[in-house]
Amino acid sequence: MSDSSVDHHAHELKQAPYGSAQIGPDHPLFNDLCPQDAYTPEGVYWADLPLGQRVRWINNQSNMETRRELAQLWAMFKADPLSPVHAYFRRYVIGGFGLFTEGYTIFSVGNLTSLYSAVWKSCWSTYAVCSKQWVAAVSYIQIVGIICGQIFVGIEGDWIGRRTGLVQDALVMALGLVMLTASWGATLNGWVICYAWSQFVYTLGVGGEYPMTSTSVLENKGIGAASQTDDKLHRGRNMVLAFLMQGWGQLLNQGLLIILLLIFNGGSHQTTAHPIGETAAQWTWRLSFALMIPPTLWLAYYRYYKTTYSSAALRRSKRHARVNQSGYDLHALRLVSTHFGGRLVGTCFGWMFADFLFYGAKLFSSQFIKVIAPGSGVVVAWNWNLLNVGVSLCGYYLAALLIDHKLYGRKHMQSVGFLAMGILYLICAVLYTDLQTKAHIRAFQAIYFLSGFFQQFGPNCTTFLLAAEVFPVSVRATAHGLSAASGKLGALMPAIIYNYVSDVHTRFYIVFPFAFAGWLVTLAFVPDTTGLDLREQDRYWAYVREGRAADYHGIAVHPRHLSAFEKHVLKRHLAYDPELDRQSRIKELRVMWEAQQQIKEQGQVADDDDDDEVSTEAGSYFNHEKGNARH
Repeated sequence: MSDSSVDHHAHELKQAPYGSAQIGPDHPLFNDLCPQDAYTPEGVYWADLPLGQRVRWINNQSNMETRRELAQLWAMFKADPLSPVHAYFRRYVIGGFGLFTEGYTIFSVGNLTSLYSAVWKSCWSTYAVCSKQWVAAVSYIQIVGIICGQIFVGIEGDWIGRRTGLVQDALVMALGLVMLTASWGATLNGWVICYAWSQFVYTLGVGGEYPMTSTSVLENKGIGAASQTDDKLHRGRNMVLAFLMQGWGQLLNQGLLIILLLIFNGGSHQTTAHPIGETAAQWTWRLSFALMIPPTLWLAYYRYYKTTYSSAALRRSKRHARVNQSGYDLHALRLVSTHFGGRLVGTCFGWMFADFLFYGAKLFSSQFIKVIAPGSGVVVAWNWNLLNVGVSLCGYYLAALLIDHKLYGRKHMQSVGFLAMGILYLICAVLYTDLQTKAHIRAFQAIYFLSGFFQQFGPNCTTFLLAAEVFPVSVRATAHGLSAASGKLGALMPAIIYNYVSDVHTRFYIVFPFAFAGWLVTLAFVPDTTGLDLREQDRYWAYVREGRAADYHGIAVHPRHLSAFEKHVLKRHLAYDPELDRQSRIKELRVMWEAQQQIKEQGQVADDDDDDEVSTEAGSYFNHEKGNARH
């Protein structure tokens, strides 16, 4: 744009009150104020369009982005057929590798319980030589360890930094795996106690993976317009593709356990004539844990020496809030519990109900398998579970495909997932007797697989994402850790309740209301962040911290991105005003440009990973504006 044009627009902006007529597509600040990945060519935010136009705009954007990505994938394949695979592994497999090891080990403990019950019946089934309380504590202590890790490491991540938390998680998990592999006792009961505490150590690291992985994936993006567009269009997909490594960990563990048991048991399934021997069981479970030690140690090495961490957003949030860079932002945490209290209710209770269903379903899985394959042994039950994990992985990948689509998105995915599971478990409760007959075995199989599918194509993916997205960066890891810890309380509840309720039919009546409760909590308290620029959320947070929340008029308070509670009770959507917001953003861009100019004049170097940069066009505009002011 010519200097005369810049001068003209600067003069025009000074002389006239702000309005959409003054900021057109040819204005130097237009792309900064109305980026094309979220606004129409006329400068209208996509969520402000009438329904028909909005659907066309969304579909057009989605189709264009799909064609762009397919073209890029084809270009990569032509240059090197394995480069797409390498790119996938580098971005998603390594990013979610901690969750892969966690999924492998945590669900290994659950899978191995049936093996222990078959081989050491006097300890794990009849409790003749082992304490029933300690056998039950194997599950309880696992969940308690995860809760402690989620809260402690979440706070640590916001206090000290993401890198420390991630490296620490990997080292603690490696130590726990060594303890699990070597766990022993002078008696069977002594072994159970040692085994339970080894799990506690391991799960301290597991708990930290939830807040650390989620916040790191959200914040670890490049600099510039292209990376910001990728963040808005694919943020959910990037998170889910890292999170679904948990499912691959489950699949590998279950397949490996089947292979190891067949190898050490002479290639035979468990039968009356050929039961599983103690030596075969010992080799199977100890080797299954030991095989994951080297990958976990490698993960600690990679995170410490090879991973680049983008911590500019956290540092900038502390700097703007005048918080010591190595200090914890307690004021922000108090504000989150008040200003965003409804969101905390939504993420905490949503995750609690989701984990109640998820872990409650694990306890139901044996009942499903007894009906589908009566009289089956350990390996047959494991085969059915392997198939169910495969179906669940399909749910993970479908979630990754649709979680960023603005016509569906994370909130709808979570609510539909809860609703579907509620209906499925209600059917089981009402038609329990009929479903156990051979005539309805197919229907029972369908419910078994669909419940696992909708768990992944629903709250198991979305709770992990939303708990990070809906909170500001300065307390993101803490809020995510609290939400995840609430989830594990939900996981603990069915384990305790089912100890007192042995009737399976009654258990189905207990579980389905939690699915409907999750659906209602999602509708009431969870905002839809699909397509929202998280920098806008942090911008809104700056106003909140200063006690000027009512002065913010941007898209973070657009009705589309607020929960029903925030809209209908708190009325926060009334502050939304795109015209007033553009005036505020121009002032903020000017302040950012002046700060950058001051840094240059002082000879200082700005953060390399700081995404608070002013575009060349905006810089030129403010430079001319400053020159005109001098004259």
